[in-house]
Amino acid sequence: MNNWSLQGKKALITGGTKGIGLAITREFLELGAEVLVVARSTKNIQGKLKNSANLFTVEGDLTNREVRQSLFKKINENWGKLDVLVNNVGTNMRKKFVEYTEEEYRQIFETNLFSMMELTKLCYPLLKKSESASVINIASVAGSFDVLSGPPYGMTKAAIIQFTKHLTAEWSIDNIRVNSISPWYIDTPLAKPVLEQPERLEKILARTPMGRVGQPHEVSALASFLAMDKSSYITGQNIMVDGGMSAKGL
Repeated sequence: MNNWSLQGKKALITGGTKGIGLAITREFLELGAEVLVVARSTKNIQGKLKNSANLFTVEGDLTNREVRQSLFKKINENWGKLDVLVNNVGTNMRKKFVEYTEEEYRQIFETNLFSMMELTKLCYPLLKKSESASVINIASVAGSFDVLSGPPYGMTKAAIIQFTKHLTAEWSIDNIRVNSISPWYIDTPLAKPVLEQPERLEKILARTPMGRVGQPHEVSALASFLAMDKSSYITGQNIMVDGGMSAKGL
């Protein structure tokens, strides 16, 4: 308990090949965890990371039920339990509400919310076997504020925050902690199209007391802490990593 470590932990990270997910994967490996990453493409991830002997990958779209089932089977056969589940996979299309087609907003909900719910449900018996499991849901400040990210994205992230609270109430009896992390604008491929717009970036920085966008490792540090037994009395929380944005009024 004196070591800030994830030694011996078995962790599943969705969307762990770029941005925040890649930063979490890197830090978990550096802290001694065995990590299974699932993403649509896992090419070249081994070359980006140290300690990659403890890294395992599965390629697939988590909106596909067969992919989720095969993932469960792989974890059950190789590990027999799951200590940490990081639900990070997500997508977005930034538009005004009336500009979305039904297919587009259903795709956002399927990717960001429904696939995550189904995977978490599927992993429940594996998490229960851990006896000290941690589920970490990557939400967004868009789940609490309008940040011009488009209504479907914000709606899915708000649902993830509420989902976190409900699971905390249900699963604490099984020694499964559930928390969510809500990042503000982080320097990732998903945010790049926004951050490259000078006027938009100026508004973002003006709203952020620290005067800069965040870096992926500043989110992964929190995820690592929430995965550790050091955070054993922290559950049901939505923690914002936002450079002070949520505290600022005028």
